[in-house]
Amino acid sequence: MISSDSIRERGRRKRDGDSDVMRKLLLGLGFLVQGFRCFPWMAVNFFLKDGLKVDPSTLQILQSSANLPMVAKPFYGIISDSFYIFGQHRVPYIAIGAFLQAMSWIAIFLSPSNISFFTITLYLLLGNLGASIVEVANDAMVAELGKPPISSSKNSQQSSSGQLQSFVWIASSVGGVLGNLAGGIAIDRFSPQVMFLMFGILLSIQFLVTSFIHESSLDLPKSPSNRGIKKQLSELLVALQKPEIYYSITWFAASHAMIPALTGTMFYYQTQHLGIESSVLGISKVFGQAGMLLWGIIYNKNLKSMSPRKLIVAIQATMAVFMFSDFLFVKGVYRTFGVPDSLYVVLFSGLLEVLYFFKILPFSVVMAQLCPPGCEGSVMAFIMSALALAIIISGYLGVALSSFVQVTGNDFSGLQHALLIQAVCTLLPLYWSSCIPDGNVKPKTKPKEG
Repeated sequence: MISSDSIRERGRRKRDGDSDVMRKLLLGLGFLVQGFRCFPWMAVNFFLKDGLKVDPSTLQILQSSANLPMVAKPFYGIISDSFYIFGQHRVPYIAIGAFLQAMSWIAIFLSPSNISFFTITLYLLLGNLGASIVEVANDAMVAELGKPPISSSKNSQQSSSGQLQSFVWIASSVGGVLGNLAGGIAIDRFSPQVMFLMFGILLSIQFLVTSFIHESSLDLPKSPSNRGIKKQLSELLVALQKPEIYYSITWFAASHAMIPALTGTMFYYQTQHLGIESSVLGISKVFGQAGMLLWGIIYNKNLKSMSPRKLIVAIQATMAVFMFSDFLFVKGVYRTFGVPDSLYVVLFSGLLEVLYFFKILPFSVVMAQLCPPGCEGSVMAFIMSALALAIIISGYLGVALSSFVQVTGNDFSGLQHALLIQAVCTLLPLYWSSCIPDGNVKPKTKPKEG
């Protein structure tokens, strides 16, 4: 005869299994679509270069400035942590963000082909506003669900910590692979406007799916509702005053900000100067996203127990090596050994673009453990906003560096010097790597109320 305790245990396991499926559906779809954002942005690059005839510096300024809504992520995080919508404080924000993105990309599709640079910039800013809201809600859920129990043993903490982060990382990487692969094929067959419409439809599907998921089915950790912005902001400030948190965030942001980004310049060099076809660029980016996917799998299986500091330092040094390799590429060294330009672009260029983000996975695992309960959305949003600001600064520094070495849309003679300077700047953060926590960190308790 089956006891009532056994029946209740079966029921509990079934509910846990159903909740796990719904969580993975929501987060998997969310990160997959966000990874797929490279699909319309590939079309944006070609639309600006070939349609609006902008120069490399203008393209890079737009690429950097479009991240401005990401800087306000702490505000979205505080709102998400503080206010519930129809009894929910994560899922509705994901739906709102997906709706804003869909509206912006469909608006660009409906605009005339001679749309002004100012107008398309506004639409892209709106789209990134929606994307940042989605990312804040998703990151907060991952932080809430990925935090190991305080009472867990060290071994169980190591096995559970990072598992959900790896899952969403893989989902985002799969989206990136599909987006770049589809983008490389579609850019030769469809107009950029049609690609904008395709992505708008995908976002509309995400909005509809999210709207039919209720947060109660996700079994999220309980936190007080309607806490108020003032209280939430106070808890965020308390969390950021912890040395292990603010030192880590400062180093992480600085390690991105001090590297001059040359993505726009390299895009023009590869397409304008070398004549690399768009399909090759698409394959290159697929190769890079496949590297991200493989990185997520390897990290989840083999590297979770490794010192975060050693892992992040190794990634930073690898970035510098790849940048020096770009210097040799532009100098023509590989060409003298019979390596075609297109082969180098496929194998190295796409991977270098994503190496910047390899640090995010181990860093997010550490910060999720350090983040006090109840303000996961605020703290993780602050980290991502610091990263967004760093990327903007990096982009503007790249424009200044390109101007300093006198790189234009037709003259790339100074690009070699710019790449050397970029590689040196990448090595500088290694001198302050002690700011990163070394070894496994214990989860922190909620800040005490003053």
